[in-house]
Amino acid sequence: SRHGSPSQVSRTRSAPPSAMQVIASPSVSPSMAAARRIAGVAAIACRGGRPLGSRAFADVPVVPMFLEGKKVQSTGTTFFDIHNPATGELIARTPQSTPEELKRAADSCADAFKSWRLVPSSQRARVMHKYEGAIRDNTEELAKLLSREQGKTIADAKGDIFRGLEVVEISTGVPSMMQGETLAGVAASVDVHSYRVPLGVCAGICPFNFPAMIPLWMYPPAVTAGNTFLLKPSERVPLSAMMLAEMAQDCGLPPGVLNIVHGAHDTVNFLCDNEHIRAVSFVGGNAAGAHIYERAGRNGKRAQCNLGAKNHAVILPDADPASVINQLVGASCGAAGQRCMAISVAVFVGKSKEWIPKIAEAASKLKVGPGHAESTDVGPLISKAAQERVDSLIQSGVDEGAQLLLDGRNPSVPKGYENGYFTGPTVFNRVKPGMQIYDQEIFGPVLCCVEVDSFDEAIKFVNANPFGNGTAVFTRSGGVARKFVDEIEAGQVGVNVPIPVPLPMFSFTGNKRSILGDLNFYGKAGVHFYTQWKTVTSAWRPDDYVEKLSTAGVGAS
Repeated sequence: SRHGSPSQVSRTRSAPPSAMQVIASPSVSPSMAAARRIAGVAAIACRGGRPLGSRAFADVPVVPMFLEGKKVQSTGTTFFDIHNPATGELIARTPQSTPEELKRAADSCADAFKSWRLVPSSQRARVMHKYEGAIRDNTEELAKLLSREQGKTIADAKGDIFRGLEVVEISTGVPSMMQGETLAGVAASVDVHSYRVPLGVCAGICPFNFPAMIPLWMYPPAVTAGNTFLLKPSERVPLSAMMLAEMAQDCGLPPGVLNIVHGAHDTVNFLCDNEHIRAVSFVGGNAAGAHIYERAGRNGKRAQCNLGAKNHAVILPDADPASVINQLVGASCGAAGQRCMAISVAVFVGKSKEWIPKIAEAASKLKVGPGHAESTDVGPLISKAAQERVDSLIQSGVDEGAQLLLDGRNPSVPKGYENGYFTGPTVFNRVKPGMQIYDQEIFGPVLCCVEVDSFDEAIKFVNANPFGNGTAVFTRSGGVARKFVDEIEAGQVGVNVPIPVPLPMFSFTGNKRSILGDLNFYGKAGVHFYTQWKTVTSAWRPDDYVEKLSTAGVGAS
């Protein structure tokens, strides 16, 4: 789970029906096959024309695993409920994969690696070319599925998919990122060359807030580099990842190169412990990330863990007021605030504090509702527990002395969605360190405003926060912007850009308590995480050459 309480768990021994029954014909194009698969998964939210709001578990579809290119139903008896966040209706259940199933998945990846690593790198890249086209052609239907299981607005769901698609695009160039180094003649007739090789089986553990983007951060660069991949999507939102995996197979990814298993703590621990797995990627909360980083490292695995955040924006009086207001409202309330790069703290320098009431006024005009509705600006939170947590933090802000300018609790929503997990845009002023709304990552549509007297005070304030994912400055002064970039400690900096997530030709470079690990996600750093150096020293002598006996070693003289 990304934040809050674990997913609701239910247990039953009744035989579960399959969640997805559509199987593409080999003669069908990748895009057509993907469309058919999406249609099959979309049916998960409605069975026989009636919503799946019943607790009669025998009637609720169970999400299969994806093993060796096939959908496989788990024999496990522990399940995690998947609710439509906009309605609270139970639409499916995710199984806890059994120990035997987890082992089978890892063994399958290990077997597939033996042949996949030998496939020419250009041929692996062509699979990504096809995959890119299939995702692009099916974005509309995939976005509807993603919105249904996660709650995002359709526009935000399309952005989720597109940001992952960009990583797929860049992954077509992975072969060039694996090129090595050569130095001839380091000694008489001795040459040295280094190049990057895949690690083997890699694993990914994903959060609920980006069901498409985060998986696509992980396995496209990994498998294009020659690895195989074992993915655990969030048990709350597994449908998008399942569909993406099937699309990858339709585009030529061989069986076993990408497998998907399900579950919570037991599955996470398996991925950290299994002998085949060489590297683990994780995006989520700090407690889980610290556990994964320590456990994987103890077992000799690489680990990269993107963790929590508390992103600050600094607003100078010379900035354009209208642009600042619009960007801060969008950056704090978009995706219902459920993103690690959301702006959750705005630091106003000097007279710029006069704009704070206008920010609350603009945020109050955003419409709260189901993600599929065109008029919706802010969708639901992921679960009832998440909603209760955010609402509780809002109350703590009031109790601890912050000024509540806009209260998003109990927002007005369209008829029929009263049971959804909605919290609307919320704006606080006069927030201070030590308040829960400042110290904790709220993960909801809440903006905390802080007033300071000087630019230097603002920089000092931001740098005092232990997190370092992202930050932004709003100004018309190049000198001020340069000073901010130079002195600020966060790893991703926006200048008049509120959410400076790097495009994937770069890497995602959060720092401080926002990351554990030495190598970042995607870009060159991502490829380096999934590969290792091999260095070859060769001595090719004339046929009549005889090496003299020496204890000093080749090239010592």
